[in-house]
Amino acid sequence: MTLLYLPHYYWGGEYSETTLMGLVLIAVIAVIGFIVQARLQSVFNKYSKVKFADGMTGAEVAEKMLRDNGITDVQVLRTAGSLTDHFNPMTKTVNLSDDVYGSNSVAAAAVAAHECGHAVQHALGYAPLRLRSALVPLTSFSSRYSTWVILAGAALMFATRNEILFWIGIAMVAVSALFSIVTLPVEYDASRRALAWLEDQEILTDKQQVQAEEALMWAARTYLVAALSAIAVLIYWLGFLRRD
Repeated sequence: MTLLYLPHYYWGGEYSETTLMGLVLIAVIAVIGFIVQARLQSVFNKYSKVKFADGMTGAEVAEKMLRDNGITDVQVLRTAGSLTDHFNPMTKTVNLSDDVYGSNSVAAAAVAAHECGHAVQHALGYAPLRLRSALVPLTSFSSRYSTWVILAGAALMFATRNEILFWIGIAMVAVSALFSIVTLPVEYDASRRALAWLEDQEILTDKQQVQAEEALMWAARTYLVAALSAIAVLIYWLGFLRRD
């Protein structure tokens, strides 16, 4: 029995319209998310085979973009895995996956520049990034314990009809949804900065610039799907409290 079916189990009643809408959204978004992730992997694999004339590796692209933006206190490191690239503002490191760090492909250049876009945001004090960073500890706690709080809240509601603990669980789910929403401008802006810099430096040909834009566009869509999914889950639980 999954957590999503607890309301019907405890009350044996019918789902509210809002809850049913949440369930449908969760299912639809899950399918869309699978499609987007598969497309991202396909595009990344495709453009990982397209080499650009300059011959710079992903690591070299990252180092150059950092230098060009006057950033001297950020290291470019290799990290294990595929599509595990990220910027860590706490350690001031741009971490590039094995597929990006040593590759001189269009995909590698796009991803490396994107992660450096986050480093530029950090250096400039970009407000959405600061907000996302501030939300990280709370989001980490909420995502880890919200399920247990909701379970306990559902049990309390079943026993006493007291909704306070369940509302706390919903608030924790809302924090995760807020984090996903705040992430969107951060990711889209990093891609915008990356593409603008790549075009300005003329590292890629016009055709390759379009390819880099396509790769980053599909990567950004994974964050959009994550945000929609978080909102759908929140709608579901809010509908549970409005059960008819």
